[in-house]
Amino acid sequence: MKEKIFFLICFLCISCMTKAESKQVIKISTDDIDLIYKVGENNRLYQSYLGKKLLHTSDIAYLPQGTEAYLTHGMEDYFEPAIHVVHNDGNPSLLLKYISHTEKQLSPGVNETIITLQDDKYPVTVKLHYITYQKENLIKTFAEISHQEKKPVKLHKYASSMLHLNRNRYFLTEFSGDWASEVHMKEQPLEFGKKILDSKLGSRSNMFCSPFFQLSLDGKAEENQGEILVGTLGWTGNFRFTFEIDNKNELRVISGINPYASEYSLKPNEIFRTPDFYFTYSFSGKGQASRNFHDWARKYQVKDGEKSRMTLLNNWEATYFDFNEEKLVELMDDAVELGVDMFLLDDGWFANKYPRSSDHQGLGDWEETSDKLPNGIGYLTETAKKKGIKFGLWIEPEMVNPKSELYEKHKDWVIHLPNRDEYYFRNQLVLDLSNPKVQDHVFNVVDNLMTKYPDIAFFKWDCNSPITNIYSVYLKDKQSHLYIDYVRGLYNVLDRIKNKYPDLPMMLCSGGGGRSDYEALQYFTEFWASDNTDPIERLFIQWGFSQIFPSKVMCAHVTTWNKNSSIKFRTDVAMMCKLGFDIKLTDMNENEKSYCQSAVKNYNRLKPIILDGDMYRLVSPYDGNHTSTMYASKDNNKAVIFAFDIHPRYAEKTLPVRLQGLDPNKMYRVKEINLMPGMNSSLPDNGKLLSGDFLMTVGLNLFTAQQLNSRVIEVSADN
Repeated sequence: MKEKIFFLICFLCISCMTKAESKQVIKISTDDIDLIYKVGENNRLYQSYLGKKLLHTSDIAYLPQGTEAYLTHGMEDYFEPAIHVVHNDGNPSLLLKYISHTEKQLSPGVNETIITLQDDKYPVTVKLHYITYQKENLIKTFAEISHQEKKPVKLHKYASSMLHLNRNRYFLTEFSGDWASEVHMKEQPLEFGKKILDSKLGSRSNMFCSPFFQLSLDGKAEENQGEILVGTLGWTGNFRFTFEIDNKNELRVISGINPYASEYSLKPNEIFRTPDFYFTYSFSGKGQASRNFHDWARKYQVKDGEKSRMTLLNNWEATYFDFNEEKLVELMDDAVELGVDMFLLDDGWFANKYPRSSDHQGLGDWEETSDKLPNGIGYLTETAKKKGIKFGLWIEPEMVNPKSELYEKHKDWVIHLPNRDEYYFRNQLVLDLSNPKVQDHVFNVVDNLMTKYPDIAFFKWDCNSPITNIYSVYLKDKQSHLYIDYVRGLYNVLDRIKNKYPDLPMMLCSGGGGRSDYEALQYFTEFWASDNTDPIERLFIQWGFSQIFPSKVMCAHVTTWNKNSSIKFRTDVAMMCKLGFDIKLTDMNENEKSYCQSAVKNYNRLKPIILDGDMYRLVSPYDGNHTSTMYASKDNNKAVIFAFDIHPRYAEKTLPVRLQGLDPNKMYRVKEINLMPGMNSSLPDNGKLLSGDFLMTVGLNLFTAQQLNSRVIEVSADN
């Protein structure tokens, strides 16, 4: 009898082991990261692991099952779900079970895994997509939701991503602010309950909160050490990140479109594709996470990400709305004298019945103002060409002033409430891009200009208003689709422009940094980070945006903001990104002009390093009265270091700053550049030949006790 029991126990153990081994394991990996899912005995999908890549596949069997991967509303979970569906019969539940998964290579180093889940009672399918970028250690994920019920189902929640973490402590960094005060980095510990970062602004969606975050595990985020997950949503509209800690101190991170006022009616066989959520997981702090994003963005995501960028002179702060052809031609001469690539004509060039003499009128009427530009845009493009520079133009095609011919003729194209007084943000309203006729109109703004004036080399595409007066004449009884269909309509327009004019660079602008997402940057080569060009404020703004975006997509202009700072200080700050000028040469003396010309030459020479090299944030402006950032070439042969003394204290002690990204075995020549005419370097190690080991272990004395002082240092391998 005992023998039979023994054999029975052995048989049961073997059976259990066989069942355990037969469970599906789905391993989604980059060079350094593993995201591992398991299919449970109940055929449901669980996230078993997210973290450092496991070296031995055999160890995966010993991982815990984990938490359900894409939690649904209406079942046994008591916290925030990823998806909430209401079926034709009114049943609000969903139970997703694993059906299959596929894996394929999209291109060398890029792989896609698709996991198919279905409800076993209702014909609803959810496909979870994961695209991995091996060397860049970045994962892109999105969901596709579809069904075959007889009538439309109601989608109340529809996340792009749900990630689960089980650690001792969690620290969240948000990037919030306002107009001219963007991306303030604020870190806070997460405790039981929810923390939500979101936007309900529609078009100018990032004005108060940017669509990205940093999540540090077990300790506060540090630049060069610690585990950190960094994520962002590719969606030029309302977003929401939900961070919820449950009763077991486990954290779920849910990312996607903000479902606020956006219940979506999904037709049978129609596919609802969520936006892309991108994330990286660094084991060496914020700096490595940023470099992961920068490398990926340049290679795979940003329009012309591996091409150079044009320097420019903009007329806005030189003239505002008060200009004519003569003034613009004089500014073109300034552009030539500076040595920049392009002259950019900003707001104020259009409309005749209601001429664009201020921001109160004319927006929407895209023909040249005849008394300002009697010879049209063509005369300006031709003049620029003769002077050997490119010509760019400002537009704001999604918007309209009530005082415009467009508004008078097509009020039904405008988002507005039919029975209430209109509320205006910056004296304007938003056109209804859910309407295909409006999409045609917005496309035609660009197409007509390019057809008539093919020498236009660049557009600055602005968007100064969030969506107000929220009602679409076109959508009728589907008002809850407006926030989503507006963005989809915008992408339809941008796709058409990109297809017809694939080599046309454009700047994404939204009253400053009100639009800053990677989906939009498929269509735009760069974005305007802030209307605030005070160089001190820009040090903080550029530091914040650099956590996610490479320098080549961040526009930075030298202006007259903060005249207490020198032209050198202002230019050195702007040189850390995509350099431009918004200033009159008549505001400068001869030394300042000469300095700017020399700085432009240095910038053009060092573009490959500043725009395409590895960024290392050496000293944070949040930590004191000094800050420094460096860029190193991928081959470790050259680096550029920017150092700034903001407002040092009297007799403040400064220490050497250790460089990064060099080869410890190479010798480097240290040279300060961007000096004012007639000035000599006061850098203690200027001209010295030092090893990479010394520079990274001992460092350079970059800082001084001077107010608003800046240094640019070039470090070159002595081959």
